[in-house]
Amino acid sequence: MAEQHETKGFFDKPENVRRMLRVFYVICALLVIADFIVHRHIYHDWEKIPAFYAIYGFVGCVVLVLIAKEMRKVLMRGEDYYDE
Repeated sequence: MAEQHETKGFFDKPENVRRMLRVFYVICALLVIADFIVHRHIYHDWEKIPAFYAIYGFVGCVVLVLIAKEMRKVLMRGEDYYDE
């Protein structure tokens, strides 16, 4: 029986994952720094908070996950739904 050689994907190597995380963190830091440099047209007072959009995005994602967890309780079908 011939052995199959399974090729490893890019994200299967831990060093590649570490590199990608570092790049991600650097991009996030640059975007927060750019928030202090780039002039924004502010319409509301709360937009003056430093890193407002980063905080807003993070809170929005957390709320989205919490809502999805609650929706799962309502929408989830039984494990044997199709076998009945």
